[in-house]
Amino acid sequence: MPELPEVETTVRGLARFLDGERIVRARVNRPDMRRPFPPELAQMLTGARVTGLGRRAKFGLIHTDREQTLVFHLGMSGRWRIDPATEDRHDHLVIETGDHRFALCDPRRFGWVDLVPTESLDEWPSFVGMGPEPLGNELTAAYLHAALEGRRQAIKLLLLDQRIVAGLGNIYVCEALFRARIDPRKAGGGVSRAALGRLVPAIREVLEQSIADGGSTLRDYARPDGELGYFATRFNVYGREGEPCRREDGGTIRRIAQGGRSTWFCPRCQR
Repeated sequence: MPELPEVETTVRGLARFLDGERIVRARVNRPDMRRPFPPELAQMLTGARVTGLGRRAKFGLIHTDREQTLVFHLGMSGRWRIDPATEDRHDHLVIETGDHRFALCDPRRFGWVDLVPTESLDEWPSFVGMGPEPLGNELTAAYLHAALEGRRQAIKLLLLDQRIVAGLGNIYVCEALFRARIDPRKAGGGVSRAALGRLVPAIREVLEQSIADGGSTLRDYARPDGELGYFATRFNVYGREGEPCRREDGGTIRRIAQGGRSTWFCPRCQR
């Protein structure tokens, strides 16, 4: 599933060609993806000018001068294609400007789209109660210490809770915990202030590096220009079960199940 870096990479790729442009035509090719498309979506987008693009957690945002924001989630296999040579049968939403065509392609249809009044974005159900952005200034060791105090659930699962930190996903939590040398099984309330002091910069570092690399291509994800993300070549633990840790004091990478998801870690150097 595309995570925060993949969504950020997508938004930046779209912004190069879409920001400031007027949408001359919008077309919906099916009634729904994971959820139904908003009624009159094509009509509301046609003629609107894009005033900016952004991201909240794992959602992309396309703002328009009609005080409406197109919110999109890429699901498991979704991606935007810019000026595709041919139309794909999985292009469910197509937006055209005077110079470019943008197609939201999603073979599995786990993604979805909504149109939200821009002034009410914070009240949109999926955004209500979300924690701070991991790349923002609000995520600090002090904040995490207060949010995790007394919590017995594993730190890995707590970091995936969008009410604690917005946008973190399985890949990058595994990698950040490795960089911070924290055992993913440790109770959140038992993680020391010193360890949290290592964790916050580790989260930022792994996300920023992945964004610079264009994200992580595992199966379906590609950037809007069609290029693949290559952060997967830097994985220290994710998907490396049975392989040696890259640290000199490390052991063998293990995989366990937590909350219905796989967790990879080094049991020797993550304490």
